[in-house]
Amino acid sequence: MPTTPDRPEEVSSGLIEVGYLPDDATALVAFLAIKLGKPILVEGPAGVGKTQLAKSLAETLGRELVRLQCYEGLDEAKALYEWNYRKQLLRIQAEAQDTGWQEVQDDIFGEDFLLERPLMTAIASKEPVVLLIDEIDKTDQEFEAMLLELLSDFQISIPELGRIEASTMPLVLLTSNNSRELTEALKRR
Repeated sequence: MPTTPDRPEEVSSGLIEVGYLPDDATALVAFLAIKLGKPILVEGPAGVGKTQLAKSLAETLGRELVRLQCYEGLDEAKALYEWNYRKQLLRIQAEAQDTGWQEVQDDIFGEDFLLERPLMTAIASKEPVVLLIDEIDKTDQEFEAMLLELLSDFQISIPELGRIEASTMPLVLLTSNNSRELTEALKRR
């Protein structure tokens, strides 16, 4: 199957080839999400194949799967990025005598000291990926709000580095076990 399918039937046959048996509605929704660049929200009880759909779409499309497993208390640092403090401290110690603070400070807040988490990995990828945000219903509404912002323009602002925009649009799948009601804004996105 081509990397970008031209018809829903191509999505269906591609999924069947990798062992996922979609109904016509699933193939159509996946096709439209790929063509329109919109996320897919898959709701249902555990064990019905929500996560497998994302894995199968990634395999069918020849894309890497980037997975964010959600849990209660998940915050931006665990989902987007955080700084590699150990590496920063080692650099500060190594450079302390030889250079001034400004040079060290500029250096330690560079990309070499950034630890990418799943959302950042998907945004920064040079190749299109499938981004699976698994069990979004386990997070709080603050996390949902941050996610809405990310899904609206596929960019991340890092105060020390500036704005990082997606060079390719990920195919986004959000799954929910319906353990809590998702916000209407997220459902509409």
